[in-house]
Amino acid sequence: MKPFSLNIKGRLVTFCRPAVMAIINVTPDSFYAGSRSLTPGLVEERVRTAVAEGADMIDIGAYSSRPGADDVSADEEIRRLASGLEAVRKAAPNIPVSVDTFRADVARWCVTESGADIINDISGGTLDNRMFETVASLRVPYILMHMRGTPSTMQSLTDYPDGVTTGVMSELAPKVERLALMGVSDVIVDPGFGFAKTLEQNYRLLRDLEIFERFGLPLLVGVSRKSMATRLLGVSAAEALNATTVINTLALERGASILRVHDVKAAREAVDITTCLNEV
Repeated sequence: MKPFSLNIKGRLVTFCRPAVMAIINVTPDSFYAGSRSLTPGLVEERVRTAVAEGADMIDIGAYSSRPGADDVSADEEIRRLASGLEAVRKAAPNIPVSVDTFRADVARWCVTESGADIINDISGGTLDNRMFETVASLRVPYILMHMRGTPSTMQSLTDYPDGVTTGVMSELAPKVERLALMGVSDVIVDPGFGFAKTLEQNYRLLRDLEIFERFGLPLLVGVSRKSMATRLLGVSAAEALNATTVINTLALERGASILRVHDVKAAREAVDITTCLNEV
């Protein structure tokens, strides 16, 4: 991994080793029950624990992207995020906070009214065509994830005639270029493990991860307790910590800049060990 910097509202934050992003979900139906924090008190507790265990960033979401999850209105998403963001800031006033949303209006509200620093868009701008212009006007870092369709249709859209890695690269490339032309200076690329990919395609993408360094941008990997681990090994999400750590370590060896995780301590240890290995 090459060192990278993010402009967090005029403050340049530099990362000389891979960063750990802790997942906080203020939703009752996230696929992993252990990530759900439905009250401000629980959010504060989880954030304090994450920071103590070595989290560099917090990612908060209020809309579950798992197939079959209930739809959530924009107003309800904002209501949940307002309470969650207030609790995050109370527990960790200075930590960079990312908001996981595909809605431009929600993104704008979170940045301008509730102190969010980064927008994490699972749809890569496809579910709201105003997202790119919104991020450009807000001048915040943007996590550009690869996905096809919607959370309910994405798993029917896994045909990549030239291979999954080539397909994902070719679909992200014009978006990276467009964002640059719009003046979005801090783009983080996420290949979208588990989104419009089969089990086999997820592992091909992991195998080829170094190819994404061609973008010259930080690379985020989000595999925490996902089906690429649980389906392969026949375990539940609750039993998938060890598998997640193995996959995260392989991702770090292939250039991951940010690990988005439920379990900060394990991810931080993976970062510390791989960093030491690269420095000896």
